[in-house]
Amino acid sequence: MTFPILTSLIVLPIVGAVLLFAIKEDDAHAATIRNVALIVSALVFAETLLLWSRFNAATADFQFVERHAWIPAFGISYFVGVDGISLFLLVLTGLLTPLALLSSWESVHKRLKVFCIFVLLLESAMIGVFVSLDLFLFYVFWDAMLVPMYFLIGIWGYDRRVYAAVKFILYTMAGSVLMLLAILGLAYMHNTANGAYSFDLLRMYALPIPERVQFWFFLAFALAFAIKVPLFPFHTWLPDAHVEAPTAGSVILAGVLLKMGTYGLVRFAFPLFPAAAATFAPWLALLAVVGIIYGALVAMVQPDMKKLVAYSSVSHLGFVVLGIAAMNTQGMQGAVYQMLNHGVSTGGLFLIVGMLSDRRHTRLIAEYGGLKRVVPHLVSAFLLVTLSSIGLPGLNGFVGEFLILLGAFRADPRMAAFAATGVILSATYMLWMFQRVNYGEVTNEANASMPDLSRREWTILVPVVAVAVLMGVLPNIFLRPIEPSVDRMLALTQRSASFRAQAARSPERLALPNRGVAARSPERLALPNRGVAARSPERLALPNRGVAARSSERLALPNRGVAARSPERLALPNRGVAARSPERLALPNRGVAARSPERLALPVRGPAPHSPGSARLSAERRVP
Repeated sequence: MTFPILTSLIVLPIVGAVLLFAIKEDDAHAATIRNVALIVSALVFAETLLLWSRFNAATADFQFVERHAWIPAFGISYFVGVDGISLFLLVLTGLLTPLALLSSWESVHKRLKVFCIFVLLLESAMIGVFVSLDLFLFYVFWDAMLVPMYFLIGIWGYDRRVYAAVKFILYTMAGSVLMLLAILGLAYMHNTANGAYSFDLLRMYALPIPERVQFWFFLAFALAFAIKVPLFPFHTWLPDAHVEAPTAGSVILAGVLLKMGTYGLVRFAFPLFPAAAATFAPWLALLAVVGIIYGALVAMVQPDMKKLVAYSSVSHLGFVVLGIAAMNTQGMQGAVYQMLNHGVSTGGLFLIVGMLSDRRHTRLIAEYGGLKRVVPHLVSAFLLVTLSSIGLPGLNGFVGEFLILLGAFRADPRMAAFAATGVILSATYMLWMFQRVNYGEVTNEANASMPDLSRREWTILVPVVAVAVLMGVLPNIFLRPIEPSVDRMLALTQRSASFRAQAARSPERLALPNRGVAARSPERLALPNRGVAARSPERLALPNRGVAARSSERLALPNRGVAARSPERLALPNRGVAARSPERLALPNRGVAARSPERLALPVRGPAPHSPGSARLSAERRVP
């Protein structure tokens, strides 16, 4: 029996939370509480690295799969697994959680034990979201994640923390309810088609869903994920949540939670509803481009460093959605890679802003200046993380943005051109912020006595900078495991509407692979052509579109148009009005066919000379 490593990843933080619950909360035990939480989160990170080392990068199949019946009567199971898309999101979660705990080492004193418990429970729920392959289980973890995040913002946040926490929970719950309805609808459709309820994601991929139903289900899923990303115009909760959250909350929120929205689009919305995805992809791309430019412009005018970084997330995650909406290999690979980049770069920026805020108790850009002479090591780390965020070649951000723009250009060059302006704007607001904070003269005396990086802060920033450089210099280490899984998702997403949108309306039609008028009898199931389906068994071999032959003698007709109506017409090679007498069989010309033996030799198109046989000329028009 293999070791259940994914279950261990989910359970270990819960075990740590239980251990913390048993420790008495007072000043004498504060160090013990911090150490237990840090050790547990570090063990989870080590386990994600072990998972990566054992992962087979050559296959697109889900690995380390565990399946156990949970509620068999409704087809609900504990079904977890990991592929190349979710693998590095697990590693990212494992990396950022201990760094978030370290960042709050000296800033969180109120209800420390409860704070650490919520961080560990949040980590468990986030891991559950990324490994769930049962839709009901996914929804349980999706909603469970909201509770600890709500309390982290609402209890340990800043002045408007309650407002920000309530806004966060209302926005995300509104989308979650719609997604739950769609999940239940999918289970009902599975029961109708197969006689049993199921929430198995892999079975849902093969479920035939009518196009109109896909439309509504896709909207329900996409809205929940768009709010979580957040995609413009559903982004208004994010700046408040980031500004009011403690540093640890901002790091986890930006680094991991926002990726759940883009992960949901890749894993669920697009492959489950491919016809609807193809319809809505251009609109999602448009909203993504608007978000890229809007987020950059609003970030440029922010006086608060934390709010500036929050709006930069709206812009950067717009690139991720643009890559997904491109629906090609480069775009999707770039989107998954950019999820990781954003977690590292933006998480690092929030960590650095938190360090500055802990020293000066302000996040206003105007309160700083000249820090490069005072805290050179902190400024050096700040510079590297800033450059990685704007996509400097050699750092992680460049690879993801390049792949996304390449994929977007293949899908729609206009969208790619507008999105490229976001790269320029990103460099503008990030470098301008960096210049105002770190260059110039020290105009505020409080800045002159700021201490440089402590040993704890070195421990936080060195891994962030190292990962940013590694992902920029050796991207194939990460892209190679991602590629097969991306190709698999694309194969599901790019299925034509004929496979899923025109779902069967009778048992015989379930296997129809073609668009067009569905066959109306069992004999038509093998028809390979679009158009009007044959209406008798004899038409099954017809290779042509158009009006099908209406008698067994027409089976060999190679031409479109009005089929011959007598055995003698079978050899006619021409379109038009078929000959109506044996003498016309050799006519090589289109037009009005001869109506008497005398016309057989006529080589000229147009009305034939008047003859007794032409009395019916006006009544026999060529049928197009």
